[in-house]
Amino acid sequence: MGKELWKPGNMVYPLPAVMVSCADKEGHDNIITIAWTGTICTNPAMLYISVRPTRYSYHLIRKSGEFVVNLTTKDLVKATDWCGVRSGRDVDKWSEMHLTRGNAQTLIYAPIIEESPVNIECQVVKVEELGSHHMFLAKVTGVQVDDRFMQDNGKFALNKTGLLAYSHGEYFDLGKSLGTFGYSVKKKKKVKKKK
Repeated sequence: MGKELWKPGNMVYPLPAVMVSCADKEGHDNIITIAWTGTICTNPAMLYISVRPTRYSYHLIRKSGEFVVNLTTKDLVKATDWCGVRSGRDVDKWSEMHLTRGNAQTLIYAPIIEESPVNIECQVVKVEELGSHHMFLAKVTGVQVDDRFMQDNGKFALNKTGLLAYSHGEYFDLGKSLGTFGYSVKKKKKVKKKK
């Protein structure tokens, strides 16, 4: 068994494939598919998205300072891909993909995508101009969840929504659970022997 050395590149996979909805202060809105996204901090809740400055959505976000990360599902896979390969300069992605604009609860300009099970509303706090992509560091100002996935005990069944992952040019729906956080060190319950 051997290893082959490649030139530096991004091989951190799988990643979430999310649709980011955004708008400028004049009401021009768009959807951009993003895989370069992730958690920055728990308290305060923060995340990032990285966007090429040449993308249409980049300037919308830069002008308004807000966006919504909409989680995607296997039912949204076509829209997720399509919104990533078409430009909002040329087409209305909302109507072409039959997606519904909804109201964000904590933002002024950016809409949510109603069909998404989770809409994470974000306010930009800093822009890092890194190279090919600029990173928008953002504070999470609110999260809307689809009540169809709320359980009787008040827990949100996120893993029942059919979430998508993106890995090396392909989309995948998440498969079966292999364990829960901390399962590898969890102490087994002792079974009492009957006398």
